[in-house]
Amino acid sequence: MNQELADITALQAVTYLLEDEKRRDWLMAETGIAPDDFSRLAENPEVFAGVLDFLLAHEDILLGFCEDCQVDPTLPARIRPFFPGASLEF
Repeated sequence: MNQELADITALQAVTYLLEDEKRRDWLMAETGIAPDDFSRLAENPEVFAGVLDFLLAHEDILLGFCEDCQVDPTLPARIRPFFPGASLEF
């Protein structure tokens, strides 16, 4: 596990969530992430943190992401500590 894998997986999660209008709107409403925040991902790792927290809070969306991107369902929780604000709960 390393930062590069964490960044790639988080970027895949962002892409997955933004591909669907319902998921995108839900993400932004629940997390407070604004459309402009997605254009500055490299400068703002908090967006990745918010996206991962959103995934981890919604099992159905998490499992859809993991299936769609062929990612182990435990990976989002394992990479969460690589981003700001991680709690020990994950």
